[in-house]
Amino acid sequence: MSRIVIVSNRTPGKGPAAGGLAVALRKVLSEREGFWFGWSGKLTEQPAREARIEDIDGLEVAQIDLSREDHHAYYAGFSNSILWPSFHLRLDLATIESHWYEGYRRVNQQFARALLPLLKLDDVVWVHDYHLIPLASELRQLGARNRIGFYLHIPFPTTDALYAIPHHEELMRDLSRYDLVGMQAKRDVAAFTEFAEHQAPSTFGGHKVQAIDFSRTEVEAFPIGSDPDAFARLSVSPAATKMVNRMKRVLGDQRLILGVDRLDYSKGLPQRVEAYEKLLANNARLRRSVHMLQVAPPSRDSIKEYQETSDTLDAMCGRVMGRFAEPDWQPLTYVKRAYGQPSLAGLYRMARVALVTPLRDGMNLVAHEFVGSQNPEDPGVLVLSRFAGAAEIFPEGLLVNPFDTDETSEALRMALDMPLDERKQRWAALMKSAQKHNVDDWAVSFLNHLTQGGPDKPSATRDVLYLGSASELATPPNAMGSPTPPVV
Repeated sequence: MSRIVIVSNRTPGKGPAAGGLAVALRKVLSEREGFWFGWSGKLTEQPAREARIEDIDGLEVAQIDLSREDHHAYYAGFSNSILWPSFHLRLDLATIESHWYEGYRRVNQQFARALLPLLKLDDVVWVHDYHLIPLASELRQLGARNRIGFYLHIPFPTTDALYAIPHHEELMRDLSRYDLVGMQAKRDVAAFTEFAEHQAPSTFGGHKVQAIDFSRTEVEAFPIGSDPDAFARLSVSPAATKMVNRMKRVLGDQRLILGVDRLDYSKGLPQRVEAYEKLLANNARLRRSVHMLQVAPPSRDSIKEYQETSDTLDAMCGRVMGRFAEPDWQPLTYVKRAYGQPSLAGLYRMARVALVTPLRDGMNLVAHEFVGSQNPEDPGVLVLSRFAGAAEIFPEGLLVNPFDTDETSEALRMALDMPLDERKQRWAALMKSAQKHNVDDWAVSFLNHLTQGGPDKPSATRDVLYLGSASELATPPNAMGSPTPPVV
């Protein structure tokens, strides 16, 4: 059986894995020979060309260091100041610096040069996320003929947003060098297909560029999930029960509205608090009987847009407190720290409503984890953004437009007033879907597609027509490594 080589921006550290994705990928490597490759987390003046290989909790991990300059251009720069906002349709928040792309390319070349000597001919390579889009191209240029798959954990942009990304044609040509490209949702596959079928190659510079050939690249939706049965067990564990008891002492009979997110502008947190404010303003009977808890640990503090989101959320929470709080009642609690999975599972189980309302999200595993943690005899209600990938598999949630805070406010009221029979019926359907789309089956499904490519899907070893300059090609940054509640 072929070895599996997992490649991601960051490699796993010592100790238990924080999230379901890391657990699933560890399980893949425990069941099949292989190793994990990525950045060590260390910055050095002169990174070594060769990877360091070590055993981390029984897992073979190959790591490289990066220079500070390259890491900034690759990670904070091109990955998180251009690709992240653009893929989330926030072009107004994209900051474009031309040298960032050169650093992005350089790091991908560095990954490829360090990885290639470790590969065997029949190894299957699984590359994760937007930081490493060019990696297959770089490996192919060095002679790799392995089957290489790519999985995008964030949404794929619409065609118009894609055209706004610098070097988007090169990035799409890079994706054509993978044998399999996996997306979170069908809407992402549709956006990719729209570009592939209706390309408008740039004529900038007076010459028209050849269209990109995607005929040897399979593009499919593989909705990622969690482990709902594990969360069901975790939600009644001693650690979860301890958190529930702590909250009950504070809340009494108040019903809990819960949000769990990284502090990111894509999560729609200001709009969420505004919707809750309207709920209290329009439904005086609910005051003193509900409480909102928003868990939002900071991420990417060095990027200006994230600090602005934090400041906005601080001000909005303060406004709601000033408007509705009383000496013996406060309407909400806003916590800027992460909690372990057992504590979160207890909060999920206790919540009457989960408010999962990102403005745009690849999947959103909080929705999965909430569903898995519910008490079947008294389940809570999922209020879910229709712009999260999870909306495609969880239609039994109350789907809302998060930009319309009146609609979200009304969905909150409906959730709080929903009779038990309807809550049970909706939850049963949600749980069935969560079990169907669990994280273990996700990994198996992707790898089966990748490893069992038929004769009509040979490895993408054809020559590549690059659009960039020679300096760009001679130069080869993960947003998933920020402190966060253990959700992806």
